Amino acid sequence: MTEVAAVFLKLGVSSFGGPIAHLGYFHREFIQRRRWLDEEHYGQLLALCQFLPGPASSQLGFALGLVRAGWLGAVAAFVAFTLPSALFLLALAAAGAYLDNLWGRAAIHGLKLVAVAVVAHAVLTMARTLTPDRTRIFMAMAAAIFILLAGNAWIQLVLVAGGAALGPWLCRTVTARSGESFALAYGRRGGALLLSLSGVLLAIALVPWSGASPLAQAACAFYRTGALVFGGGHVVLPLLQQAVVAPGWLDNDTFLAGYGAAQAVPGPMFSLSAFLGARMHDGQYGVLGAATSLLAIFLPGLLLVAGALPFWRALGARKEASRMMAGVNAVVVGLLAAALYDPVWISAVRDVKDFAIALAAFVLLAFARGSALAVVIFCVSASILLAAYPRL
Repeated sequence: MTEVAAVFLKLGVSSFGGPIAHLGYFHREFIQRRRWLDEEHYGQLLALCQFLPGPASSQLGFALGLVRAGWLGAVAAFVAFTLPSALFLLALAAAGAYLDNLWGRAAIHGLKLVAVAVVAHAVLTMARTLTPDRTRIFMAMAAAIFILLAGNAWIQLVLVAGGAALGPWLCRTVTARSGESFALAYGRRGGALLLSLSGVLLAIALVPWSGASPLAQAACAFYRTGALVFGGGHVVLPLLQQAVVAPGWLDNDTFLAGYGAAQAVPGPMFSLSAFLGARMHDGQYGVLGAATSLLAIFLPGLLLVAGALPFWRALGARKEASRMMAGVNAVVVGLLAAALYDPVWISAVRDVKDFAIALAAFVLLAFARGSALAVVIFCVSASILLAAYPRL
């Protein structure tokens, strides 16, 4: 457990670049350097985490800790990898009152421009991998158009379900991926209990508890988001926006500023929930709100990956499952593309200068291979410079 905690703490303070980059960090650390498992088993764990809803890189880290050192190792991996970014974003949320001035507002606007560049890059990267043929490109475009016209968060779930239903018929070029059971301290009965617990908690979270306390409603909203988002990382943006902005718990500018700030820190993107939980309801719940939101959004994904591991061999060998996931992934690209326009673009790009900053940041990220931290520094600095010299 100590070994797992030490390695993941190092990754938690150094793994910049988002969820796709995290997979590369994990591969280098655990396959090439430490040889905790071989390429085949790493690929099987990665395939499972990508198949399930939730934050794929955090689920993979949790699974690696579970296989390496049991339940204590799994918890150690999650805490060590998540805590650094969560603490940074919590500190940023606490400093929000000190940012209500010209320079603070300019810095926050710069973070919103970061969100434009990062989401655009995520759409491009995911589209290359998840929509490699005309059929899946069409599925992504249809999903994007439909969600923009409908403008309803629940439509996203319908589209994801539709992608899963159409996948076996429309994604016939996708082949099955084999999987094997891992050496675990529990079997299928334990896995079934974990999956059942995840389902029960989701059923509770889906009930509209209008009379519950704001903190309980937030826990349900974040659990529901973590349980229903496929693709993890940036894909959580539209569901989180609907969860906290639509009911009026947080304004959209603060939400996008937090999302932009999340690009500047290492670790999982879902740590943004700590910032949102601390700032919602005018900061009424502070650290308690941050901890509740953070645990609620991660819990379903961790329960699902732990529960599914004993069954993965049978599931991974079925071609229908692989094709269903291909359909879901294509729809997810469309949902993220729609989120790039609304709310990210609409809320951040006000004029030609903003467009130029966002475009330069996108080029830096996508073609110059600049780090996410470099993009944050560039956008914030450019925004502050324009605030100081508006005639530029």
